[in-house]
Amino acid sequence: MTAPKFTTLGCRLNAYETEAMKELSQQAGLDNLVVVNTCAVTAEAVRKSRQEIRRLRRENPEAQIVVTGCAAQTEPETFARMAEVDTVIGNTEKMQPETWTGMAANFIGETEKVQVDDIMSVTETAGHLIDGFGTRSRAYVQVQNGCDHRCTFCIIPYGRGNSRSVPAGVVVDQIKRLVDKGYNEVVLTGVDLTSWGADLPAAPKLGDLVMRILKLVPDLPRLRISSIDSIEVDENLMQAIATEPRLMPHLHLSLQHGDDLILKRMARRHLRDDAIRFCEEAQRLRPDMTFGADIIAGFPTETEAHFENSLRLVEQCRLTWLHVFPYSKREGTPAAKIPNQVNGKVIKARAARLRAAGEAQVQSHLAAQIGKTHQVLMENPHMGRTEQFTEVRFATPQQEGQIVTAMILGQDGSQLTA
Repeated sequence: MTAPKFTTLGCRLNAYETEAMKELSQQAGLDNLVVVNTCAVTAEAVRKSRQEIRRLRRENPEAQIVVTGCAAQTEPETFARMAEVDTVIGNTEKMQPETWTGMAANFIGETEKVQVDDIMSVTETAGHLIDGFGTRSRAYVQVQNGCDHRCTFCIIPYGRGNSRSVPAGVVVDQIKRLVDKGYNEVVLTGVDLTSWGADLPAAPKLGDLVMRILKLVPDLPRLRISSIDSIEVDENLMQAIATEPRLMPHLHLSLQHGDDLILKRMARRHLRDDAIRFCEEAQRLRPDMTFGADIIAGFPTETEAHFENSLRLVEQCRLTWLHVFPYSKREGTPAAKIPNQVNGKVIKARAARLRAAGEAQVQSHLAAQIGKTHQVLMENPHMGRTEQFTEVRFATPQQEGQIVTAMILGQDGSQLTA
């Protein structure tokens, strides 16, 4: 009997859901199964998914290959046509126990090759919550799925559906269990995290959830929130930033660009000044606040002047940890139809310049930490992360999962040393 094998491409949420699928496949008693959890964020991501499927078929000629995830949801026929694929299941179906029992050898009944329903008809978040996905030091809790916005470059709403929220009480109960298991940090995750609550009674905001967690789970040492849309940040979240030391001073912002015209063509809901104002206010309330950001280089019609506005934004917002995406034409999105697509070599060069600007900010941040004392959450005996998510390398072994007080002695270009 061979245990099911899983391969995950793409985001943290996909990785979270892979852990859930492992449990579901084990409960169904499945073996000799290979599951590929795909990503659809770019055309390149879909290509890599197909490449991975072919590789896994060569390595596992007798296994049943199941393809799921966002690429399977948005273009199921692409994968159904592949000779290597046995079954294609959607993002909703992959979280349902009956999908997995239907694949069992002793299952009596028809099992269709393609099991992908309309994701837009889904109105609740998958109830399959995992206690403790992550490292032994940090756990991730999915509180939201899907997105109601339609940015012109993005296919993800068609892979994830509309926004759905996990009720606050369910989230709090899960975090209490994680703290009881010894986790010292919890990260709230979702596709569009700042839209949490809009579909719940009384339409609470993400800040309400954060304040409720910190109040009702007093033994939780550290709460972190993942990528947010700064234009949707509510008053309570700003209050938590200002007053709650257990909320970590690191925010990853979905900015995408630094030029107002390009932001409008992307159908973003903020302008350049909104981003600058938010960063200034957050750092005023919490001087040790650091920011990461997603920025796209080479969006259709982007001129050198437009791009320079993105470059300047890195410095103006003091964006330390950048995720730079060279624009990739994604069929099925409005942006793919925009004339004046930017030359590929120009896109690559602009992405490199953005990364260099981000790296300069990292070096500045690292240098500023020398001589300071940080609370470091150990991920392994020799490496942990500060409150701002900066890596710290220790010469002497520390206890994994513990928060240690450390004086920063230096930096080696990518990490702090203690």
